Amino acid sequence: MRTRIGFLAFSGVEELDLVGPWEMATMWRDYAAGPECLVVAQQKGPVRCAKGLEITAEEDFESCPALDALVVPGGFAAFDEAQNQTLLDFVRAAAAGGRNVLSVCSGSFILLAAGLLGGRRATTHWKVLGQLRQAGVEVVEERFVRDGNIWSSGGVSAGIDLMLHFIAETAGAEAAASVQHNAEYYPARQVYGRAHQAPDMPAYMKRL
Repeated sequence: MRTRIGFLAFSGVEELDLVGPWEMATMWRDYAAGPECLVVAQQKGPVRCAKGLEITAEEDFESCPALDALVVPGGFAAFDEAQNQTLLDFVRAAAAGGRNVLSVCSGSFILLAAGLLGGRRATTHWKVLGQLRQAGVEVVEERFVRDGNIWSSGGVSAGIDLMLHFIAETAGAEAAASVQHNAEYYPARQVYGRAHQAPDMPAYMKRL
C-alpha cells in the first residue's frame, strides 16, 4: 500500500521550506515508487506564502487522510503558528505512534510548541539556534538532524537535503540517488564571501 506524506501550509510560510522538500518527494513518487504527496492546511484552498507565491491546500485538518509523515516548514509566520492550538493538535496527531515528522527552518518551533522536541536533538535556521537552545532543546549545529521519528533541518534550502536524507534512510540509497539525479541536485561547491565564517554561525557552515 502506497505511503502518504503531508506538507503543512499556513499563511506566510517560507516558499522553499515547503516547495524544496515537495520537489524531492514528488520526484521520489514519480521516479522511485515513492509516496503520495499532498498539501494540507487548516482550511482548504489558496495559501499565500511569505514572498507572495500562492499554493493550494487540497486537504484541511479534518479531511486529511492518514499520513505516514508530515513536513512542517517554517518562516517568520511559524512563530505565530506555534500559538495556533488547532494546528498544534494536528501536528501532534500526525506524530502519534512514532510516525515521522520533518521540520524545516523555524518549523522546529512548531514542533517545540507541540511538545515533540522534549529530550530530542534538533536544529533550525542559524538565526534562531540560540533561541531553540534556550528553550531546552539539545541543538546540533548540522544541516539536518534525525532523532528517532523527529527530523529537522536548517533554514530554507536545507529542507532539500533533509528530504533526500529521509528518502535514503527510509527507502534506500538507490531511491535517493534516482531522485538526486533526476532533480540534477548536485550543488556547486562555490561558497561566496565569508559570512558563513562569522563567530555565531553553526558548526557545519564553518567547515565549508
